[in-house]
Amino acid sequence: MIKIQLVDDEPNILNALRRLLRAQDWEIHAFDNVESALGGLLEHEFAVIISDYQMPTADGVTYLQFAKQRQPDAIRLVLSAYGDRNSMIKAINQAEVYRYLSKPWDDYEVIAAIQSAIDLYQLTRENRRLREENNSQKAQIKAREEELLRLEHEHPGITRVQRDADGSVLIGNDR
Repeated sequence: MIKIQLVDDEPNILNALRRLLRAQDWEIHAFDNVESALGGLLEHEFAVIISDYQMPTADGVTYLQFAKQRQPDAIRLVLSAYGDRNSMIKAINQAEVYRYLSKPWDDYEVIAAIQSAIDLYQLTRENRRLREENNSQKAQIKAREEELLRLEHEHPGITRVQRDADGSVLIGNDR
């Protein structure tokens, strides 16, 4: 199941987001302080992390930077009433924030942004899985090639196969 982490110091915002996202098939973990949200990063693997920009103990960008270190695949979003250009640039450059959502929000925009982030998360994970599978297959091929070279060195000609015109393997010196 897809897990979403919400971090905002305002319980009303968290409740509104929970209600908005209830209809989706996502597991929502809401935290009203950075300290408990940090604990959540240790317990769960999140596909998407949405943090308020301004909170009493830490700003959202600092929190998302830590989240990036702990869960680099999680897609990070900032939700803020303060949409100045400098804060957006800071969020993007320092925490590699995927989207910047403003308060008050448009319900459709929030759901679409989260779904887009989930799609990106799943694509990133699938790409990593395919890359690992490809690397594993390359390693197997290399090991087989090395074995063939070893066998050819020990028994010259063993790896050469003679075939007739229709592709059948010829055994012995008969042609």
